[in-house]
Amino acid sequence: MLLWTGLGNPETGMSRNRHNVGFMAVDRIADRHGFSPWRKRFRGEIAEGMIGRHKVLLLKPMTYMNLSGESVQQAAGFYKLPADAITAFHDELDLEPGRIRVKRGGGAAGHNGLRSMDRMLGTKEYWRVRLGIGHPGSRERVTGHVLGDFSRTDREWLDPMLDTLADEAVLLADGKPELFMTRMAAQAGE
Repeated sequence: MLLWTGLGNPETGMSRNRHNVGFMAVDRIADRHGFSPWRKRFRGEIAEGMIGRHKVLLLKPMTYMNLSGESVQQAAGFYKLPADAITAFHDELDLEPGRIRVKRGGGAAGHNGLRSMDRMLGTKEYWRVRLGIGHPGSRERVTGHVLGDFSRTDREWLDPMLDTLADEAVLLADGKPELFMTRMAAQAGE
């Protein structure tokens, strides 16, 4: 079994924030692959389904971003999953809007959801799908940027990115992150 967690904040008014692009990604995957309805469990919401030949548990922590690791650790502990079976989908300031990078391990780069996961899992060796939201240009504007909603013009790249991510999710499940990134780059016109 694989545990894929989208990072975000649970308030309805925050649902279109850039910081919630992780929630948007797992929602699109659930819709595209016919997952079960979302239900409450592990201090979050879960949906279960198959991607290719892999059973996947999608998780949206409802603990707020800064405590995401508490929800992820409960789910991982219950199913006795190793770190390399866990993937976090999260917003990334240091990538251009619409760009995606996948890596295993690494630092949190100031992302409080990742910091929480590192602390609660006791390791940084889980997978990360970094979803580019772009940097606002100055450090003082970062909080407003990540907690701001995607604009109407952002939808021109956001929806195709999420659609392609959901379409190509089988490559992630199969352990082919390089091919996944190649397909994502082709969609983005890189």
